Amino acid sequence: MAYRDEIDRLLAQYGEQVRTAFLSAIDDIANSVTLKVIVERLERGDVNGAIEAIGLDPQAFERLERAIADAYAGGGEAEVGNLPAIREPSGARVIFRFGTRNTEGERQLREHSSTLVTRIVADQREAIRGALSEGLAEGKNPRATALDVVGRIDRATNRRTGGIIGLTAAQERYVASARAELASGDPKRLQAFLERERRDKRFDRTINAAIKSGSALPAELVTRITGRYADSLLALRGEMLARTETMTALAKGRDDAIRQQIDSGKIANEDVTKRWRSAKDERVRLTHRILDGKSAPMDGFFVSPSGAMLKHPCDPSAPASEVVGCRCFMVYEVDRIGVAVRKMQAA
Repeated sequence: MAYRDEIDRLLAQYGEQVRTAFLSAIDDIANSVTLKVIVERLERGDVNGAIEAIGLDPQAFERLERAIADAYAGGGEAEVGNLPAIREPSGARVIFRFGTRNTEGERQLREHSSTLVTRIVADQREAIRGALSEGLAEGKNPRATALDVVGRIDRATNRRTGGIIGLTAAQERYVASARAELASGDPKRLQAFLERERRDKRFDRTINAAIKSGSALPAELVTRITGRYADSLLALRGEMLARTETMTALAKGRDDAIRQQIDSGKIANEDVTKRWRSAKDERVRLTHRILDGKSAPMDGFFVSPSGAMLKHPCDPSAPASEVVGCRCFMVYEVDRIGVAVRKMQAA
């Protein structure tokens, strides 16, 4: 199987697991809240207490961390399966295996996952704080403010939808401005909402009718449309997080798999050349188009035109501008002849 096909297969398999784990955590948080407690604290003006009552605990994302660990293992196992057939001077085949129970790999993966979850929780707290504070400042009903955050019960599923839990702080601002556009009754601002890419287009006809008649949308409809928009942004967040974190875990697993073979003496550093491969389409960032096809020794770095140094695509130590949404991958080229000569010399 070609490398690109294998990467796509792994991304589809593990990316869905990561996406589902993230969205399940958000669903669990939203549906575990006690609305009465949040409303009571908002009535006292206690925004911090209301945030605490929502229960944004890192422990809620344990399934997400496990899904990322599974992607790491899947990447490593796939890479050893791609290594060329090599034999010892005796004729015995060299067996390549990937072990997830390696101290350094486990430590780095645990640190990355912990940092990710900490960032997710902190960003959600900021987003929720902004929404609650704005609601109080505007004199909005505390219950309505709380529902805008945690979502409203969908009678069909008996689950909460349309809240902002899980969104980034930037996405929460998009939701707030979309709600203001819809509630304004201003034809120009309603038209601005129709230019939002992630809107639910099933409401376009209704919004266009309001624009033509110059009438305001009913408050209940504003809430429903805004909720659908928030749900769409949450889906986007899940997709982007899943792609970035899955590609990062796969890349790290594949790199560690090669390093394990080196550490065990089955191949040597000098036997391996890394080669950067991009997705080769218009969505590839310019810096990675330039890196496409470039090679480096196993312990070498790829120097982006931005100045960033990457050990491999989706290197978690690189700036987010070089990692988020990246679909590039590494090809590890093993010099079979070099390995054979070295083993003969050592025999």
